[in-house]
Amino acid sequence: MSLTEDIKYKLARLNVLEKIIAINVVVFLIAMVLRSVLGGVIYWFQLPSELNSFLVKPWTIFTYAFLHFDFFHILFNMLWLYFIGRIFLNLFSSKMALNIYFLGAIFGGVFFILGYTILPGFFKGATYLVGASAAVRALFIFICAYMPNKEVQFFTFNVKLWYLGAAFVVFDVLGLFGTNSGGNLAHLGGAFLGYLYAKQLLKGNDIGRGFESIMDTVASWFKAGSKTNLKTVHKDKSKVGGFTKGEFNLFNNQKKIDVILDKISKSGYESLTAAEKEFLFRAGK
Repeated sequence: MSLTEDIKYKLARLNVLEKIIAINVVVFLIAMVLRSVLGGVIYWFQLPSELNSFLVKPWTIFTYAFLHFDFFHILFNMLWLYFIGRIFLNLFSSKMALNIYFLGAIFGGVFFILGYTILPGFFKGATYLVGASAAVRALFIFICAYMPNKEVQFFTFNVKLWYLGAAFVVFDVLGLFGTNSGGNLAHLGGAFLGYLYAKQLLKGNDIGRGFESIMDTVASWFKAGSKTNLKTVHKDKSKVGGFTKGEFNLFNNQKKIDVILDKISKSGYESLTAAEKEFLFRAGK
């Protein structure tokens, strides 16, 4: 196996959030080279605090989340994303992870711009925003809000997730009065999206479906090959009612997972039976 094939094989085995981490690392390395060679070219991908500047380069509402100040900035963000991703993807789909990640980045950017636009004299620090913190915060607060009573080990004692989520939000609010007030404002934007998404999902409303449809449409533009107007129609005898046996089993399993997650959100993880815990573990694998 060649080096290229080996890299492709390993990338294919990464989950969706690990691929996001890989993209962030590659962009960070490219940005380092561009800064040394072309200087201010990164300016065109940072999110500006001024609304007029943003309207000139609206793509920065996405691109800023893939840029980082320095090594430690990207290190801590990607470590957070890795550990949160392992929990999230054991319970929810890859598409939902992307929905929350990108919507968290967007909400963080919107809070950042609105803050500097409405209260320009209050917020301090840089007049541009970079980093994946708002997107990562959205995933974290989503988990805390969706199953607030689940306990996790924190050093030598157990603590409920909603305590951790509340603590991070409090720190971000206090950070509004510090030197990185704009960054903390973006964190609160991501946290707001994560909380809103979780609470709506518990009511049966996936608020990210519209965004997901947009992303699917955009992704379809870049798919190789052209579609032909001629279609071959055949009858698949292995399907019953339009579904294969595998699709039918997948549907049933997802319904079981939804019921278990609902039970966790209401009564906590410890309320599950041994069979339910085993089923959830196997589903996560």
